[in-house]
Amino acid sequence: MALDPSMPILVVDDYQTMVRIIRNLLKQLGFENVDDASDGQAAIAKMRDKRYGLVISDWNMEPMTGFELLQRVREEESLSATPFIMVTAESRTENVIAAKKAGVNNYIVKPFNAQTLRSKIESVCTG
Repeated sequence: MALDPSMPILVVDDYQTMVRIIRNLLKQLGFENVDDASDGQAAIAKMRDKRYGLVISDWNMEPMTGFELLQRVREEESLSATPFIMVTAESRTENVIAAKKAGVNNYIVKPFNAQTLRSKIESVCTG
């Protein structure tokens, strides 16, 4: 199954520069339907309004971390099946394990390029 370039994607990061970088990488990969949220609460609200094909979230955010967002998404029945990629600057093993247990679909360590992003999206969205 090929990636669907019209698939809606939600980018969640409290650092606007990172949102821009991820948006640009997604654009390079052909994804145009990209929304963003600056924190977990805003992301949950957007997810309740619109069905996303993928969420790409930073781990380190305030007041709700990406990990807490992931937990909330997995707890909420209508959102729980949404593919979720966690982005982090730290590759601490305990974080990776905690995210896996919480139901993350994949994990990207910063910095990353379009190829890395593409392969992670493909592994998550094409099974």
